[in-house]
Amino acid sequence: MSTVLALETRGLTKDFGRGKKRVRAVNHLDLQVEAGQVYGFLGPNGAGKTTTIRILLDLVRATQGEALLFGQRAYRNPALLKRVGALVEGATFYPYLTGRQNLEVLARTEGTYDKAQIARLIERVGMADRADRRAGGYSTGMKQRMGVAAALMGQPELIILDEPTNGLDPAGIQEMRILVRELVEKDGKTVFLSSHMLNEVEQVCDRVAIIRRGEIVREGAVSGLLAEQARVRVDAQPLEKAYAILCQHWTTHYVAGGSGVLAVDRVEAPRREVSQEVTHSGILVNAAREDIPQIARKLIEANIEIFEIAPERQSLEDYFLAVTSEENHA
Repeated sequence: MSTVLALETRGLTKDFGRGKKRVRAVNHLDLQVEAGQVYGFLGPNGAGKTTTIRILLDLVRATQGEALLFGQRAYRNPALLKRVGALVEGATFYPYLTGRQNLEVLARTEGTYDKAQIARLIERVGMADRADRRAGGYSTGMKQRMGVAAALMGQPELIILDEPTNGLDPAGIQEMRILVRELVEKDGKTVFLSSHMLNEVEQVCDRVAIIRRGEIVREGAVSGLLAEQARVRVDAQPLEKAYAILCQHWTTHYVAGGSGVLAVDRVEAPRREVSQEVTHSGILVNAAREDIPQIARKLIEANIEIFEIAPERQSLEDYFLAVTSEENHA
């Protein structure tokens, strides 16, 4: 039985401008998003995230390649796009109408008007007590909440959310995270989520793709990606001697400072300079938990006092910064 893909791109490319002024925003992007998951779409500003989303929604035409939704081409396919709900580049409403009235106008325009459903969605996004205020007085966070409600009208199978937590306070961000997970786990939807809130993405997404300059540089399950660069922290004395011992077996780089960090790379590669930003003393070894006995053995053989050797969990934010830094150096 073949896997159902809610979203797919094949060689997707988008250029803006011509000649010497041409800028490639999306570069032969190949992406596959299986149905029934929360998929994170990450990248620095200008990486091509929003352009990709706009192509998927047939708001921008691709230069090359194609975008598919549920196995069908999105280009000039309005019937297909009815199966998709989206919040892109912030929610916009008629300022002289209330939030509820805005949703009613949108629903009637789309032919999906259902008063009871609108009320349920307003409740679900936490706007029941503010839905009858004029939208012109809404904060950014309130507009985002109503924008998510608008995206959910018509019972879409795929929901595309571009920075849905913009303007939300910490409590609102948590509520949004719970809502996104419920859409998948309780409602059977697929959510394609673009966000710069990497801590939230880590908690809510099943898989992520990291893009830079319109190309995917990493893709996979969140847990799998974080396991790629597992680290071990070593607290030992004398620290310089411990560092020298580990240098004999791992390629290293040194961060200077009164309480500097000595970072040891497990992957063999030429030594490189690192910025002199100080955190706290110790040695960081890019190694898996299974390597701890070998690290301890090397230090014990050199009569070095060991106070702690422990795995250090890497966050998605750490991973993202490491990956995008690698691309910068490349």
